[in-house]
Amino acid sequence: MAEKKGESNVIVTAAKSVGAMFGIGAKSPVKAFPLRAKLLVSVVNLRDEVRMKEVLDECSVSLSFTFAGTGTARSAVLDYFGIGSTEKSVVLSLFPESDEELILRELRTKMSLYLVGRGISFTVPLAGVSQIIAGGITRAATNKTTDGSKVMKSEERKYNLIIAAVAVNYVDAAMDAAREAGAAGGTIIRARTLDNAKAEQFIGISLAREQEILLILAKKEATLPIMNALSEKVGVKTEAAGTVFCVPVDRTAGISAADEEVKEEKGEKESPEEKK
Repeated sequence: MAEKKGESNVIVTAAKSVGAMFGIGAKSPVKAFPLRAKLLVSVVNLRDEVRMKEVLDECSVSLSFTFAGTGTARSAVLDYFGIGSTEKSVVLSLFPESDEELILRELRTKMSLYLVGRGISFTVPLAGVSQIIAGGITRAATNKTTDGSKVMKSEERKYNLIIAAVAVNYVDAAMDAAREAGAAGGTIIRARTLDNAKAEQFIGISLAREQEILLILAKKEATLPIMNALSEKVGVKTEAAGTVFCVPVDRTAGISAADEEVKEEKGEKESPEEKK
């Protein structure tokens, strides 16, 4: 018996509805996010600083700033931060978010960040940036878009960057406290406070002019214990008069756990050298 035209339309509509329920059939288009600038933080050996910038320029466009840092990890426990007792370059780079995965993949392979001691890179979301700077950087990626499904959500983040600013000569105590709470290493940079007289009146403390800043990349679940240990040992109520806070981290390169995830996604196996 011939189908009536109306019945045929009902059947097709029903089939599409059932297919949608089980993820079968045409997929809805991926939502494209507007281009925006993002921050890449890298800690590398001094000799690798120039090469790192070359890699960034090969696959994208970035505005980078560098300053000196010192590693804190003990040689016996060189960890995911890839830091020893040597001088390091800490590099801050602004780049278009659409190139995030490409940049981290290229740094991971071309800089050999999967090897212990070579360094680490990770991205940090920005709350705001100069319009002129952001416009110039994203203009280099005008033909690209950011896949909305790949924009990192809070519950998907696995790491935080802990920042502790303490008076000079107290950074070792800070690192010892952090290690006891689960941290394996970090990076130290020298700094100084500005005129904080107004804030100090409200906080009730006086901050030392010369300071050292300790940067520790920590897993999300380890962040609170480490911050509590730092606050107790070198916090504002101690002689170190330390300020402790953290910022969210999106994607990483140079951390073993993250590298293993990438290999699993690509179906790759670790080489014997990487297992050592």
